[in-house]
Amino acid sequence: MSKEQVYALLREQPEAYFSGEEISRQLGVSRAAVWKAIDSLRRDGYTIEARAGAGYRLTAAPDALVEREIRRCLAPGVHCPDLRCLEEIDSTNSYLKREALAGAPHGTVAVANCQSAGRGRMARSFQSPPGKGVYLSVLLRPQLPPGELMGVTGMAAVAVCRAVERAAGVRPKIKWTNDLVLNKRKLCGILTELALEGETQMTQSLVIGAGVNAGHTAEDFGPQVAEMATSLAQEGYAVSRPALAAAMVEEFYRLSDSLGGDIGEWVEAYRQDCVTLGRRVQLLWADGKSEAEALDIDSEFGLIVRMPDGSKTTVRTGEVSVRGLYGYVE
Repeated sequence: MSKEQVYALLREQPEAYFSGEEISRQLGVSRAAVWKAIDSLRRDGYTIEARAGAGYRLTAAPDALVEREIRRCLAPGVHCPDLRCLEEIDSTNSYLKREALAGAPHGTVAVANCQSAGRGRMARSFQSPPGKGVYLSVLLRPQLPPGELMGVTGMAAVAVCRAVERAAGVRPKIKWTNDLVLNKRKLCGILTELALEGETQMTQSLVIGAGVNAGHTAEDFGPQVAEMATSLAQEGYAVSRPALAAAMVEEFYRLSDSLGGDIGEWVEAYRQDCVTLGRRVQLLWADGKSEAEALDIDSEFGLIVRMPDGSKTTVRTGEVSVRGLYGYVE
């Protein structure tokens, strides 16, 4: 495709000017095809300077979640077999669950500019306005029983912390179990979903999704979440969405490589990032609530707490919700 060839040539030497004649000669396409490719790239949001007697030069790329920009940001040697960049989808997790049933391969990534029905834990909605965040999911097919994947939710939180730090220069904290927070407000939601093969009860697919608030303003959040949510932009951190998406892909692949092995490194990183430890928390059970002190994280990312009577217990994902007693994370 001439547009992609022209883009690659201009991107390869961003400080250089290329005349239409030179581009035509190097790529073996007509001058008319070169002009059409330049025009199409400009309509995609690229800034291409045209100087008489010099030629064309790429001066700026859009902050768009398009395949060419995300792949450009991937580290050398990182192979993403199937990267699907969607303008709008109901949910990247829901999309990959459907694609998993259709045979999509291990490592398939879906990233969307907007979600119409973004989902979080316990059927909560996740607001996903266009052009603001990175809404990304990865499909994994680990050949493992579900019991060996107990720590994947905690590992996903560490993976996204690492990705945000790499792309934006700030490392979020983790509110147990897997909400990422920055300055005591929610920055990111994570959802992991597992499907089993009926006869063997082995893992058929594992979908990990994360939505990171990148460029949101306060007005982009609904009244129900505005006081507890934030974005990198609101906290003063600039980030390239394609660079953040690429970092998330790399860290999720790193997570995949660790499944079934020693995850001690991930547990220790989680402990260092977990804002819940050492705090008084409120445990919201199905039949009531109680206060406790958060002590530690176990080897499967369970939260070890001391109850009012001095006894210790371990809280698992899905059993309770943990909130700070005085605000979202206090």
